[in-house]
Amino acid sequence: MESSQVLQELAQLLESRKGADADSSYVAGLYAKGLDAILKKVGEEATETVMAAKDGDPDKLVYEVADLWFHTLVLLAQQGLAPEAVLTELARRFGISGIEEKAARGQNKQLSARRDFGEE
Repeated sequence: MESSQVLQELAQLLESRKGADADSSYVAGLYAKGLDAILKKVGEEATETVMAAKDGDPDKLVYEVADLWFHTLVLLAQQGLAPEAVLTELARRFGISGIEEKAARGQNKQLSARRDFGEE
């Protein structure tokens, strides 16, 4: 199975779990517990990913990154976002220097702050 197909099928599965009984699946249970429970899982998996990287075990790192990606996909679905939104953003950034992209974010924040205070 191709990577994009895995992502699409997983997104569809996560979407289908939204209306499921909380006791019927792990994901349905997470959705039932709400945003804070999902965020907690994302944080836990991020920490486990960092620890796996520090351990230097490639297999463990891949396993933990898979958990992190999975729970991040649950978060996106809970928020009504598809994985394609992230892929589109990554594609937008492709070919843009990280330094340029970060500088543009800083400029956008400054413009937004000026608008908030009626300076523009």
